[in-house]
Amino acid sequence: MPEKPAIALLIGPISPAAGPLYQQIVDGFRRAVSEGRLEPGSALPSFRALAEELMVSLITVKRAYEELEREGIVYRRQGLGTFVADRGDAASREAKLNAARDLFARGAREAAEAGLSPAEIEALAREAIE
Repeated sequence: MPEKPAIALLIGPISPAAGPLYQQIVDGFRRAVSEGRLEPGSALPSFRALAEELMVSLITVKRAYEELEREGIVYRRQGLGTFVADRGDAASREAKLNAARDLFARGAREAAEAGLSPAEIEALAREAIE
């Protein structure tokens, strides 16, 4: 039976310089689930195991798992562990869509405040997409 890849490889590197660590863990799991690299029913490492693997605090991992559970991406079973939810991929995509929508809105506001016209903002969005 092939060995499972380390979670750190699935969710990508995290760094204190790149923002809150728990959010990087959440974002990494969202990506891994929405891209199908973590399938429904897959067991996630325990808080302690992931904290050791990523070299972060137990509290950081607990906060990330709680956020993922609130979003419906994972679920926990007392005494059994944390698992990817059956509809985790859909919940992950929805969370990513909401984040993208917020980023686009914030970018459009910034552009408008910089004096760009709606047509210029649209051109800027098209440029970013390409």
